[in-house]
Amino acid sequence: MSSLETNALASATEEAVTDYILAQEEKDQLRFLTCGSVDDGKSTLIGRLLYDTKLIFEDQLAALEKDSRRHGTVGEDIDLALLVDGLEAEREQGITIDVAYRFFATDKRKFIVADTPGHEQYTRNMATGASTADLAVLLVDARHGLMVQTRRHAFIASLLGIRHVVLAVNKIDLVDFSEERFNEIRETFEQFASGFDFETLVAIPMSARYGDNVTGRSENMGWYQGQTLLEHLETVQIGEHELNQPFRFPVQWVNRPNLDFRGYSGTIAGGVVKKGDELVVAGSGKTSKVASILTPVGEADAARAGEAVTITLEDEIDISRGDLLADATARPDVADQMAAHLIWMAEDALLPGRSYLMKIGTRSVTATVTEIKHKINVNTFEHVAGKQLELNEIAFCNLAMSAPVAFDPYEANRSTGSFILIDRVTNATVGAGMVWFALRRATNIHWQALDVDKAARAESLGQRPAVLWFTGLSGSGKSTIASIVEKKLHLEGRHTYTLDGDNVRHGLNKDLGFTDADRVENIRRVGEVSRLFVDSGLITLVSFISPFRAERQMARDLLQDGEFIEIFVDTPIEECKKRDPKGLYAKAEAGQIKNFTGIDSPYEVPENPELVLKNFGRDPEDVAEDVIRYLRDNNYLLSPSIVSGGGGI
Repeated sequence: MSSLETNALASATEEAVTDYILAQEEKDQLRFLTCGSVDDGKSTLIGRLLYDTKLIFEDQLAALEKDSRRHGTVGEDIDLALLVDGLEAEREQGITIDVAYRFFATDKRKFIVADTPGHEQYTRNMATGASTADLAVLLVDARHGLMVQTRRHAFIASLLGIRHVVLAVNKIDLVDFSEERFNEIRETFEQFASGFDFETLVAIPMSARYGDNVTGRSENMGWYQGQTLLEHLETVQIGEHELNQPFRFPVQWVNRPNLDFRGYSGTIAGGVVKKGDELVVAGSGKTSKVASILTPVGEADAARAGEAVTITLEDEIDISRGDLLADATARPDVADQMAAHLIWMAEDALLPGRSYLMKIGTRSVTATVTEIKHKINVNTFEHVAGKQLELNEIAFCNLAMSAPVAFDPYEANRSTGSFILIDRVTNATVGAGMVWFALRRATNIHWQALDVDKAARAESLGQRPAVLWFTGLSGSGKSTIASIVEKKLHLEGRHTYTLDGDNVRHGLNKDLGFTDADRVENIRRVGEVSRLFVDSGLITLVSFISPFRAERQMARDLLQDGEFIEIFVDTPIEECKKRDPKGLYAKAEAGQIKNFTGIDSPYEVPENPELVLKNFGRDPEDVAEDVIRYLRDNNYLLSPSIVSGGGGI
C-alpha cells in the first residue's frame, strides 16, 4: 500500500471515529433502575441487556464463564447476574447488596442502569439509585406475583419522582409462558398503583435468563403484541418535564480568574436560560440580566436543564457558592422551615430536636427535625404515629433550618426540592428528603432589639458570661462539683445560676421521660434557657448527664465562640456504682429502670472538652478549684469584685 493510500485510510479512519464520537454525544440518555424483591432477576436482566447489546469483551466473557462455574446458580449456563454482582459477598450469597451502575448504548439512545438490592435491609440503597433515575423497571417473579418489597419499591419510586415504570413479569418460562398468569399480575399491580403519579406504566412478560422479550421478541409468547423491554427503553419520552420548569441554577463556584471577569458556574437544575433573561438571586432578591452564557465549547445564546455552564451578569451583585439563581418571574420558596418526606438511612434512629447538617443543592446549613407528623407504613401506606425514625423508615416531618434556604417542592423540581441530612459527628449521610412545601412563620413575630444588650450587662457585672456544661455519668460528681464552683464564685461576688438535671425535670421538663428522643428534647430546652441566662450576663452552671455528643454540640452552637465550656467529669462507672446514693444503678441492672445511661443506654464520651476533671481519689474542693483556675486563666473573671456582707457587689 502506497503512502498516499495509507494516509487516505488513516484520514478516513480518523473521520469515521470523529463521526462516531459526535453521534454518541448527540444521543440522549436514559437513567433507569431495576428494583423489586429478592431473586426476581434484576442482575440477570441487566446482564442480559449488556450481553445482547454486545458490550461484553472477550476477556470479560471468559472471566464470566469461570465465575459462573464457581458462583453460578444456573447450572452449566453462563450466569449473567455475575456481570453486575461485583462484591464477593454478593456472589457468595447470590444477592445484590450495593447499587451497581452500568453503561450501555444502542443506535438510538445511551443508558445508565442502576441495579438495586431487593433485601429490605438495603432499602436505603434502592432509594439512592432511584433518586437520579428517569424510569424504574420493577421486576416480579411470575411464580410469586407481587411481594411486600415489590410494593415498597413501587411506593419509593413514586415518592422519589419517577414517572415512568415498566412492570417486568420475569421468569415467565417457569409458569409455561402463561398469558393468564401475566394478566393476573398486571391487573393486580395496576390496581395497586392507581394512586401513584406514574405517567407511563407498561407491563412486559419476559425471561431474563433466556432473553424472551428483553432485546428480541419471544417465539414462546405469540399472545404478546407489545414492545420488547429494549424497544420501550429506546422510545419512552423523557426530559420534557425538566425543560418546562422555571429556570433554576445552583451556584457551584464563583469563577474569578482575573479582575475583569466574574462568572457563576454550575449545572442547570431546571428550565432554559437565554442571554438577556432577568434572573434573581433567590436568597437576597437582587436581580440582574444575563450578559453571557459560557459552555465547554464556547459562548452560547441559550442553555437548558442538565448543561454545565458559566453565567455572567450585567450587574455586580453579591453572589456566592450555595446561592440559587432563578427566573425573576417564577421564584422559588425561601424559608427557614419546611415540611418534607424523609427516608432514614442510618442505624442510629432519627431523634426530633437533634441537629444535623442539611445539604440542599449547593447550600449547607444546620437543620433540625422539629416534629414527626406521621410515619408511613410502606406496605399498607397507612399513616402511623411515631417519636423517632428507624433505619429504612419513611416519615412526613417538619424541619427548621439555621438560615433561610431557597427550594422548590420536590414534585416541581427534583434537584432543588431534595436534600440530604448528614451526621455532624461522623459526617455520614443519614437521611434523604423530598420537600413538600414551605412552612411560614407568623409575620407578626420579630426579634425585639433591646437597648441594654449582653455586652452591657456583662460589663456591669465584671465578668464574661459563659455556660459551664458539666457532663458525665450519674454519680460522677457533676452536681457536687458544680455546687462547690458556684459557692466559690458567689464568695467572689460573681453572678451565677445553676441548672441541675434533677431540678429542671421537676418543672420545665417534667413532661419528658428518659427515652433517647426525650433526652434530646431535654437538652434542647436546657440549651435554649442557658442561652438566655448568658444573654443576661450570668455565668451559668449546667449539670446534666447529656449523654449524646450531638446534643452537647447543639447546645454549643446556640452560643458564641468561647461562651460554651464543656467540662467532662471523668469518673469510672465502677466508682459511680459504689457512690450511687439513690440505688439507681442497682435498680437499672435489675431491670427496674429502663434507658439508664451506662447500663442500657449509651454515654458518648466528649472528644474535645475544654476541661477534663478526674473526680476519683481527689477532694472535690480541689477538683472545683481546677474550674476556677480555668476561668481566671481565660479571662472570664474580669475586674476584681468588691465583697460585702453576703458577697454582693
